[in-house]
Order: sequence, then C-alpha cells, then structure tokens
Amino acid sequence: MSELPRVPPPDAPYVNRELSWLQFNARVLGEALDESNPLLERLRFLTIFHTNLDEFFMVRVSGIQQQIAAGVEVLSIDGRSPRMQLEAIFAQVIPAVETAQRCLIEEILPRLERQGIELVHYAQLNDAQRRWADDLFNRKIYPILTPLAVGPTHPFPFISNLSLNLAMMVAAPDGESRLARVKIPLANLPRLVPVVGSSMHPPARLMFLEDLIAANLGTLFPGMLVGTPWQFRVTRDADLEIREDEADDLMSTLQQELRKRRFGQAVRLEVQHDTPPPIIEALRRGLSLSHTDVIQIQGPMAVPRLSELLSLDLPELKYRPYVPRRPAPFDKEADLYDVMRTRDVLIHHPFESFDPVVEFIQRSARDPRVVAIKQTLYRTSGDSPIIRALEEAVEDGKQVAAVVELKARFDEENNIVWARRLEEAGVHVIYGVPGLKTHSKLAMVVRREGEELVRYCHIGTGNYNPTTARIYTDLGLFTTHPGITGDVVDVFNRLTGFARPDGYEHLLVAPCHMKQHLLELIAWEAEAARSGEPGHILLKCNAITHPELIDALYAASQAGARVDLLVRGICRLIPGKAGLSERISVRSVVGRFLEHTRVYWFQHGGDPKAYIGSADLMERNLDRRVEVLAPIVDPGIARWLRQVLLQRYLDDRARTHMMQPDTSYVRLRTSADDPDVHAQFMQDPA
Repeated sequence: MSELPRVPPPDAPYVNRELSWLQFNARVLGEALDESNPLLERLRFLTIFHTNLDEFFMVRVSGIQQQIAAGVEVLSIDGRSPRMQLEAIFAQVIPAVETAQRCLIEEILPRLERQGIELVHYAQLNDAQRRWADDLFNRKIYPILTPLAVGPTHPFPFISNLSLNLAMMVAAPDGESRLARVKIPLANLPRLVPVVGSSMHPPARLMFLEDLIAANLGTLFPGMLVGTPWQFRVTRDADLEIREDEADDLMSTLQQELRKRRFGQAVRLEVQHDTPPPIIEALRRGLSLSHTDVIQIQGPMAVPRLSELLSLDLPELKYRPYVPRRPAPFDKEADLYDVMRTRDVLIHHPFESFDPVVEFIQRSARDPRVVAIKQTLYRTSGDSPIIRALEEAVEDGKQVAAVVELKARFDEENNIVWARRLEEAGVHVIYGVPGLKTHSKLAMVVRREGEELVRYCHIGTGNYNPTTARIYTDLGLFTTHPGITGDVVDVFNRLTGFARPDGYEHLLVAPCHMKQHLLELIAWEAEAARSGEPGHILLKCNAITHPELIDALYAASQAGARVDLLVRGICRLIPGKAGLSERISVRSVVGRFLEHTRVYWFQHGGDPKAYIGSADLMERNLDRRVEVLAPIVDPGIARWLRQVLLQRYLDDRARTHMMQPDTSYVRLRTSADDPDVHAQFMQDPA
C-alpha cells in the first residue's frame, strides 16, 4: 500500500497563501472583538493582531512588492499575479485595521476609563499639570529629540522601521516653509506618561508621549511657526537574504545583513486620519511608495506599544492566573533517569510544567555519570536556564554540542549573542546544515551506567524556551527507546559532522525522507478506503501549504478516507468541495494559548501510527529545513493523543472556527456552555 495516491486534476483549487494568513489574523482580531474575553486580554489580542500585521508587511508584502518592481509576472498557485495579490491584500487589510481601531477607540479605551484608567490629551490638563508636563518635557524628553527638516541642504531623512513620528510644516518669518519630522523616542521612554499625582495603578491618568511632544514643538523650532503635527509610521522590508554557499563566516555575514535590515525598502506608510494631502504626498514621495501603499489610521497608532497597559494592576480585567501542573511521572520524589528508563513520558504544555525539560538539562549538566549533551536551539528566552546549564556542563568536563539556528526570523540578534556566549564557554556550537534551517527540537544526554552508555532524549514540538512554554500549546516526549535514540544520534551526526544517513529506522526527518513517508501514510489510508476499510487521517499543525501534501489529502478524500485537519493558521486546502474534498474538514482554534502542537495520526487499519514533532506541512518545513517527527510507540500515550488530546479539539466549539467550502471561516460557538478545549485542559489533563 505504499503507492502514492493519484494527483487530482490540474485545476484542483488552492487558497492563496497570503489571503489565508490574513484570515488567520482576522481570527486573532475576533478574540479582541469577543466581549466574553477580559478587557485587558482583548487589548492583548489587538496588540498581537497589529504585531502580526507588521511582520506580514515586513516579510510577505515586501516580497510581493519586489516581484512587481522586478517585473515578475509568475502566477501564484491560485492563479494570481503579484499585483493581483497585493490588491487583494490591501482590500482585506484596510477594513480589518478599521475594525481593530474602532474596537480600541469605541470599546476598550472607554471601558478602561470606567475602570479608572483614563488616557488624556495635553489640552485636557489644567494649568498646574501643564506646567509639570512642560517641565518634564524640558528635563527628560527634549534632550533626546532630533528635529529634522527637509530642504535643499537637508535631504529626506531616514525613517526607521516601525518608529512613530510626527510630521508638520514649519514656516520661517520670511515665509519659507519646510516639511519637518520628529521621531518619538519609544526606544528610550515609555509610551504612556502618568500625569503628575498619578501612576500606572488605578485610578490613573495617562498621557501619550507623542501628545506631550506635539504640545512642545515650539521648543524644537524656536522663532518658527509650527503647523499642526500629524503622526505617521513606516514599515520596511525586513527579510534577510543570505547565500550560505558564498559566506565564509555565517555569523559575520548575518550580522552584516542585520545591519542592512534597518535600511530595507519602505513597504507601507501609515498616516494619521485626516493628515493633509500635501504632507502625505511629501512622505510618500520621500519613501518612494505608491498611493496604494498608504493606510490612514483612525485613533492611536503603534498599537503594539499600548501593551504597557497590560502591566496595570487590574487582575479582574485579565485571565485568571494559571499555574501549570507538574507532570505526574516527574513528581518531586521521582528520579528523572529512573522514570525515563522504565517508560516514555509525554508532557503537554502549558497545561503541564516545562520544569522537567529544564531540569533534564540542569541535572545532566551536574551528573558525574553524564558524558555528553547535545541539543538543538532555535529560539530561547533571554536569560535561559538551559543556556546556563550547558555552560555548567562544559565546566564540569562534559562534551557539549549545541546546534544553533542563527537565521530564526526576528531572533537573529538574540541568537548571535547567546551563540557567542556558548562558544566562549567552550560549547561546540554548530550552525547547522548549509542551505537549511535547523528547526527540529532535540536534546540528547549520554550517561554511563555500569558498562553501558544509555541515551536519554527529549523530542519536542516547541522551542526550548521556558517563557513561551507558558503560553504556547506544545508536546514534549522523553524517551530512551533504543531505535528512536539511535536515530537521534544519526541526526546529530548529520548536523555536527559530514554524515549523510541513508535513512532512519523510526524518526521521520526532513528534508530527506519526511515528505515521502507522510505521502505513503496518506496513501495507505486512501488504499484502505478504496478496499472498503475505514481510512482516517487526523492532523494537527500550524499550517498546510505544500501542494503535494494537499493533493494527496484531496486524493485520499476522493478514495473515501475521512480527513480531519486542525490547522491554526494558513490552510491552502479547501474542504468540503464536491467531488474533491467532501470528506475533509478544517478547524482552527484561536484562544488564550497559541496553538503550536503538531500531531500526525493515521488509523492504519486498526494499528494507529502517531507522530509528534517540529514540522508543519509547508514547503519550507518539508523541503528546506531540518525537521524531525518522532513516532509514539507507547500504546497508552498513543491512545491519549487520539482519545483525549485530538478528540477534545474535535469536540471544541468555544474557540473553533470551521473552514467552509467557500474558504471563509465560521465560529462554532453558540452559547457560553460550549466546550472550551483550553479550559478543559486547564481543569483536567486527563
């Protein structure tokens, strides 16, 4: 049954990747609009929506604009030219941003005011408060500011990425007028300034930093007539292009590219609503943008910086604090190595604590019988206890190797810092395989026990980051299974040496073999269905974009197999389409925690096959990254994955959006009593 399913007709439909991502971000926005969520959590979802959109423009929109500028007319898989894609993107982005801003202006800020948190303008201050504010400006803000005017001897200034700025016309007594710009120093000062006598605790009166600066612009332009200031914000291309085959030193090459990132081409101009057309035109021309790249914003700009409000001491406006449980097998009395020798253990974050993962590395660093530690690191926290443990292991004389992915997008600078720190400590730091990102989540400890060397492994779906482990849903498998740990050895040998394994006994590893194995597993279910047996495929991941996998799932549906997909974000597959995907369902869960778990389950004739790991069903994951999926060989864990974890997601209605055959999404919730998968796992890990 290893024959691959027949590929559907060439006109098989696919959703546009960019538009599917925008639909996901709309689901995030939906959480901000949801009045059942606590008020400050609604604000948090608004900041996430805007942050997501910033990154989308920096990476995805910038790429499309480059195609247009280069005259590239290659159509996307759904038949759109780059220009058509860009038009469709702005057609969705503009109304979504308008909806988000209405939510902020008409709902969240007024309700915060009723809770004692008032955001005031300079004009609302009394005389004594204005004197205080002006004195604060002169002492702590004025020395930081650098006004820049545009003229014959003053070229259009560089506007840094995502910075908040004021633009205004400044006129001299002789009538000469120039455009001027003042950058709001949010890198040095908080966005929200407590008015004298107030604080960041309710009741509080807070003033926007840009409002205080706008009220004192005359100080920056003495002797001039300063026009009305207007806020604006620029988004720049932030995607890095690195030719590793031409880079003798990947770290130095990456540092050079990071410096270039600051000066990337502008891709979006956000301006304050009602900004005069001459000012918009001057900014647009200075940034070499088209009219369609300009978005007018009603209300406060730079919404991600309003996250300062999330630190307010208003617990009744936030989710109730949740403390993850300690996994039962790793209770405080248990010996971690003893537990792993006797059984596999699967931990479900954030409902179960990440502490055992940290303790696994920490204890191994100190254990005199441990001789080696190997680990992949893609993203980690700033002051990571895992980094400290690896350093401690080197000091204790152990062999320590860390495969560090320097090219983890938007974490490159952080990764360079702690990669150097590890190198200085004596860790063998490897930057992976040329041309591929190392995205797998692996940790291996080699321990001498009598005459034997025993391998202890952790294989995860998420990063070794204790901070994100509290807000991302992920799985981590602890195992000493000889076949699995033997494959992990081969993966590390490939990453750290010059090995090219022919294959792996248990692990599915990309880009070598994973895609082919997944296609064969899908084909098995299709063939079973054609033979009259029940075929069932149940996949949970963050994105499905790979045409070969989509075509295989379409073919499985046509053969009679049932396909249930739990896809957090992008899904280019269209479910429920007559004659193509009638037996496929697509669900997306967006809620308190960020869905990040990857589980691949196949019925396989009553002998289910289940895998967890780092890979999504995307071209980048399967073709251009080192990814690992590990089989779940313990029958009890496999049953729990299917009957508890996956079933609860299938049963959820409170946080689930169901994709329709027209590619829209419909939220399933009809009442406050609908099952909420996150709440269920918080109450009962089963």
